[in-house]
Amino acid sequence: MIETDVTVNDRVLRAYTHGDGDRVVMWHHGTPNIGHPPAPLFAAAARLGLRFVGYDRPGYGGSTARPGRDVASAAGDAAAVADALGIGSFAVLGQSGGGPHALACAALLPGRVTAAVSVAGLAPFTADGLDWFAGMGPGGVASLRAAAAGRAAKEAYAAAPTVTDVDFTAADWAALEGVWGWFGSVVEPAKANGPAPLVDDDLAYVGAWGFDPAAITAPVLLVHGADDRMVPAAHSTWLAGRIPGAELRLVPGAGHISVMTEQAEPATEWIAAVTRTPAGA
Repeated sequence: MIETDVTVNDRVLRAYTHGDGDRVVMWHHGTPNIGHPPAPLFAAAARLGLRFVGYDRPGYGGSTARPGRDVASAAGDAAAVADALGIGSFAVLGQSGGGPHALACAALLPGRVTAAVSVAGLAPFTADGLDWFAGMGPGGVASLRAAAAGRAAKEAYAAAPTVTDVDFTAADWAALEGVWGWFGSVVEPAKANGPAPLVDDDLAYVGAWGFDPAAITAPVLLVHGADDRMVPAAHSTWLAGRIPGAELRLVPGAGHISVMTEQAEPATEWIAAVTRTPAGA
């Protein structure tokens, strides 16, 4: 893993590169994570000729905080990272909270983002016709309702949460016993800077995203576990109806993490199949 600090105006973004494929996939991490690309996919990426890049969202890891950021701001940060690394076009892959940030890049960097995958990702908080909290576990509901009440309420909740159980299914806990236990290696470092970046993430999810998913013209794949209680599958179903030509894969019996066990490698293969442009183009 190669680490690079990228300067964006008066901020720093900590970026990571793994592999030497001629096509780039930029990883957008969940909440709270740092931006290390997903080690369980490195073998598949090498086989497919893909190179992984990632970065810590502002406030996490080695990246400077940016309070008040919206989801759309990921496009500018991703472009800055790509520019600094000499990357022209790239695909994006986001998991959980990384899903909206990946879609932001696809919407706001047309022609540069070659494909987008969102796994277990959120829909906009104001999505017409979507009961946003329906099917979400009590932890997520409490945390995100606090965010919807504003920064002060979210900060108070982060300091003293009323629900501490994680909304994982039995399949999710089993997945964490396998290769996707890798998530532990990116969650713990993300907590080192305190709750502020998580607060910024959650406020961004329930605020105005700053882009319309319907504007995306690149190929899009939406993957979701049908039993997900962290982010209900209805979120990806809504996005599939909004994004022109998007492909939706609902996985029966899968949850928020276990869907990665079943579909992360096939999603990477999908990226390889729909992208043909070298990274420097």
